[in-house]
Amino acid sequence: MTDLQAIGGVKKLNHQNNKTWMTCMTSYMEGQDLWEVVNGNEVKPGEEEPNGTLIKWKIKAGKTLFALKTTIEEDVLEHIRDAGTPKEAWDTLVALFSKKKNTRLQLFESELLSIAQNYMSIAQYLHKVKSICREISKLEPTTPIRETRMKRIIIHGLRSEYRNFVTAILGWKIQPSLVELENMFVGQEAMAKQMGGVSQKGEEEALYINKSRGNSKQYNVCGSKRSDNKENNHQGKRNYHPGGASKNYWGENKRFEGKCHH
Repeated sequence: MTDLQAIGGVKKLNHQNNKTWMTCMTSYMEGQDLWEVVNGNEVKPGEEEPNGTLIKWKIKAGKTLFALKTTIEEDVLEHIRDAGTPKEAWDTLVALFSKKKNTRLQLFESELLSIAQNYMSIAQYLHKVKSICREISKLEPTTPIRETRMKRIIIHGLRSEYRNFVTAILGWKIQPSLVELENMFVGQEAMAKQMGGVSQKGEEEALYINKSRGNSKQYNVCGSKRSDNKENNHQGKRNYHPGGASKNYWGENKRFEGKCHH
C-alpha cells in the first residue's frame, strides 16, 4: 500500500477530490487485477465451488478493501467501515459523492441564478460568474455551461448604469465573444471612473467659486453699510448747531440781516 501512495501519488479521498481519487484507484486496481471484484464481474464463490476459488477471491477482495480503506480520510471511512465486499464499499462511495454532487450542484445553480454585480467591480463580478460556471461544469461535464449562456448571465446581473451600453451591444449584427465583451465592460468601467473623477473635480471647483463669490458679496455689502453709516454720521455732525440755532444756513443769514436793518 505504501507503493500505491508513493508511486501513484494518490491523495486520500476527501469531499473535494473524489473524481481524481476514483480515477486513480480504478487505474490502480485494474493494473493489480482487482477491478473485477469491484465492478461485480467476479463475485464471491458459493459453497459448491472449489475451495481454491473461494480462497483466491478472498485474497483479491482483502487487497481491494485494504486499498480502499487506507486511501480515504477518517470521516469518509465511516461510510464503508462495515462493508462486506469491495463492490459494496465502492457503490457506497459512489452513492455518497453522487448525493453530495447533486447538493453542491443545486447550491451553485441557485447562486448563479441570483448573482448580481452590486458593489463588485467588473473584474470581480466576471471572475465570480466564471468561477461558479466552472464548478457547475465540473459537476456536470456532459452539460457544461457554454459561452452564450455565460454572457446572458453576466449581462443579467450588471448594474443599471450599464443598461444603455448593453442595449447598444445587443443591437450589433455580429455579437462579441465572451473575451471581447469582458474587455468592453472593463473599458466602460474605466471610462466611467475617469468621467466621474472629472465631474467631481468640476463640482468642487464650482463650489469653491460660489463660496468665493459669496464672501466677496458679503464683504461689499458690509463695506457699503459702513460707508453709509460713516456718511450719515458726518452729515449729522455737520448740521448740528448748539444753542438751538436753525439748521438752515440761509435762514441764519436772514435773521442776521434783519437785525442789522432794525
